Amino acid sequence: MDNNDFNEGQENDFQLKAVLHKYLAHWQWFVLSIIVCLLVSFLYLRYTIPKYQSTATILVKDENKGGMLSELSVFADMGIGSGMKSNVDNEIEILKSRSLVESTVKKLNLNVSLIVRGKVVDKEVYYQTPIEVYFVDKTNQFYENKIDLKFTELTINTFELENELVNETSKILLSNKKEFRYGELIPTKYGHLIIKKSKFIMDKHKSISIIISPLEDVVEGFRNGLKVEPISKTSSVVSISIIDPVVRKSEAFLDNLIQIYNEDAAADKNFISENTSKFIANRLLLISQELDGVEQDVERFKKSNKLTDIESEAKLFIEGSNEYDKKGVDTEIQLNVVSSMLDFIKKSTNSDLLPSNVISGVDASELISSYNQLILDRNRILKSATLANPSVVKMDQQIASLKSTVVSSLSRLQSSLTIQKRDLNSNEGILNDKIGKIPVQERQFRVIARQQKVKEELYLYLLQKREETAISLSATEPNARVVDAAKADRIPVSPKKNVIYLAGLLLGLLVPFGIIYMDDLLDTKIKSRLDLDGKTNIPFIGDVPTSDTPSEIMKSESRTSSAEALRIIRTNLEFMLSKVPDGQAKTIFLTSTFPKEGKTFVSANLAATFALSGKKVLLIGMDIRNPRLDEYLTLPDRGFTNYLSSKDLVLEDLIVKYDGYEDFYVLPAGVIPPNPAELLMSKKVDLAFKTLKTQYDYIIVDTAPVSLVTDTLLIAKNADCFIYVARANFLEKRMLTIADTLFKEKKLPNMCLLLNDTDSTKGYGYGYGYGVKVKKVPWYKKILKV
Repeated sequence: MDNNDFNEGQENDFQLKAVLHKYLAHWQWFVLSIIVCLLVSFLYLRYTIPKYQSTATILVKDENKGGMLSELSVFADMGIGSGMKSNVDNEIEILKSRSLVESTVKKLNLNVSLIVRGKVVDKEVYYQTPIEVYFVDKTNQFYENKIDLKFTELTINTFELENELVNETSKILLSNKKEFRYGELIPTKYGHLIIKKSKFIMDKHKSISIIISPLEDVVEGFRNGLKVEPISKTSSVVSISIIDPVVRKSEAFLDNLIQIYNEDAAADKNFISENTSKFIANRLLLISQELDGVEQDVERFKKSNKLTDIESEAKLFIEGSNEYDKKGVDTEIQLNVVSSMLDFIKKSTNSDLLPSNVISGVDASELISSYNQLILDRNRILKSATLANPSVVKMDQQIASLKSTVVSSLSRLQSSLTIQKRDLNSNEGILNDKIGKIPVQERQFRVIARQQKVKEELYLYLLQKREETAISLSATEPNARVVDAAKADRIPVSPKKNVIYLAGLLLGLLVPFGIIYMDDLLDTKIKSRLDLDGKTNIPFIGDVPTSDTPSEIMKSESRTSSAEALRIIRTNLEFMLSKVPDGQAKTIFLTSTFPKEGKTFVSANLAATFALSGKKVLLIGMDIRNPRLDEYLTLPDRGFTNYLSSKDLVLEDLIVKYDGYEDFYVLPAGVIPPNPAELLMSKKVDLAFKTLKTQYDYIIVDTAPVSLVTDTLLIAKNADCFIYVARANFLEKRMLTIADTLFKEKKLPNMCLLLNDTDSTKGYGYGYGYGVKVKKVPWYKKILKV
């Protein structure tokens, strides 16, 4: 790390310590503020009625985390009433609804409060109340107006009521009678008031205020404090909480809120079930009548068409038609075969065989077989004999006779098959006619059967729903099950003791800090070297704390913080004057922006400081317009102006030696001239400095302020170093631009900056004065000191 970084770190550390010191200098204010704020916190906790949070947990019994029963919910499986389901959010809104809260308030008479008056804080009693207040036959005005009654017990059986209604336009709440007996019916325009004595004993000398608040205000108060939210997004468990100073009242409110919520839900379900039951009964009566009519239509249709079961009979008809068709085909085939056989027989000779196994008739088949056997026998004989052979002739006769018989048999078979074919076609036509009628009958029957089926299913469905509705009416469960009954926390939610004390502590720190900070922020005056950082680049040689004896200059025995500061400044000036040649006086000019910044004080004391170090010092007063060295030193009237304006006066005759110092000389400013600028422009000024620089070690010159006149600039060339004095808590920060401009334009040679009249007790100085006996200041004066 280089030297620049090291110096920057030291500077930042110094600034931080200076800022902390600025606030620590007022530690008394911080202590006092903390004590006051903690005391206020204690009193606030002592007299503030604590509020407790009561919480109850319920499980909402609904499908899909919520459901709302409706008149059509029983028809949900038919698609009727679908989309009417709700969720937990709906139930939460119902629990927070105004109507539900209002019902709870009315049930518990929460708009009637009993307030026990205390010395400082009034307290509401709810559970263990010494009296019980009832209003019967309530009017609308009971829930609309605010009533304030003061109850005072007179004897064991009597009490006194005083109406504290302030509204002048309102009528008197009670009658002229002020004294009443416990249990007496007291007529009012809001209803009859009854006050009974409870088992709890009332403290003596304490009155009770009976306050009846407007119902709307009470309901809104409970609604604003009521908090209903689900435990998690995936469950239907709901937490219900409320904050109230009266624990019993808040617990009773939550328990009754849940009870009324379940009662209302059950009443809604019963109301829906009853309406559903009436609807089902009416529909059953109508459907039973319609079902009887449809069944009679079915009976008449079957009788008129001589049907039992259309589907079975149609199947039989189709099967019969197919059978007749098959038999007809077989018969047609047999007819064709018989006709072919007859043709073949007519064309055949005695040597031709007839086809066998093609005729279905038994007789014809046997005859053909016999015929073919004769043909085979004849053909076998002919192989060894002639046609004239008697056996052959006899067989020809037999063949001719058998052939005639076969033809007759085939003819008969042909006639039989023809008749059979005609019968089959006739029967098949009858069945086809019946089959043709079946679609119409089936269509007609289906229309009737469809009506019958719809009525039957609807009838059975309504019977089922009637039983379900009857069951729901007889067993209605609550809409929400209580998981945890209402219970208040033991630790109050407000006020929180730790938070209040911590807030009091922080406030005790922040109030003085804010005051000091705002005072410092709004204060545009220079207070310390911190205010110079970033405002100017002029070298800073030190600051001079406020002097306890500003009219006295330094002595050898001085050990004040101002004296020590001037000694350090004297040392710092040696660095500024290091380039002055040896044997020549080191000339130091002092100036300021405005008068009254202490440049004359610094000049006199700085000269005394150099004189005490064994140096020969000359203090010159060159603020010839407003000389003030005589406020610190006893000086003659004549001085430097007299020398400039006279041709006969010698400069050494005007210089006086100041008593008490070995080598401390003073050249007064002299008489105030009418033309100060012209005098300072004289060549005698330069000649005087040239002469004096050879006679002294140090020359301290008190000059005029630079912002008012040009006197200082006229003689600035004679200075080896210029000390620009700025007074703390006097010079505004923006005026530093004057000094900074002079420094940048080098109008004042070897210029440096000195801060005068700083307050070391507030951290604005370096803390000079070690070894000094400081007068002790009482603690109360330190606290009251700003």
